[in-house]
Amino acid sequence: MMQEIFIRRMQIEDAEAVNMLTGQLGYSIDIAQVKCNLELLLNDDDAAAFVAVLNNRVIGWMTVAGVITLESSPYCEIRGLIVDEQLRNKQIGKALIEKTKQWCRDNKRERLRVRCNVVRNASHAFYLHLGFKEKKEQKIFEMDV
Repeated sequence: MMQEIFIRRMQIEDAEAVNMLTGQLGYSIDIAQVKCNLELLLNDDDAAAFVAVLNNRVIGWMTVAGVITLESSPYCEIRGLIVDEQLRNKQIGKALIEKTKQWCRDNKRERLRVRCNVVRNASHAFYLHLGFKEKKEQKIFEMDV
């Protein structure tokens, strides 16, 4: 039987573990940049970062931020979610989502949104299973400035 997993706020000391897990999604970023990004995130009053911990080891993480646009009421958006690939399907992602939903309610936001790469079919099924509804597909355009 698996020991108890608990969810807590992310700390700067979690950067190495967060970076390792991020690599499982196929993203490669320098640890110095991860620490810089994490520090900015931890000081942002309209964002939060959580980690799932098992036996003093970070096994998953999630970030969320408040979003304000002119065309809709304010909402929260999951900016990243990863659970160690060897520990998936054990309710860890669901626990991170539940913590995030509470953060949204505490911050007076009534909706939670997530964007997911079109090739991540397992993630699509995960979100649908938790009650998310698919709203649209889109493309992301980017440029250096």
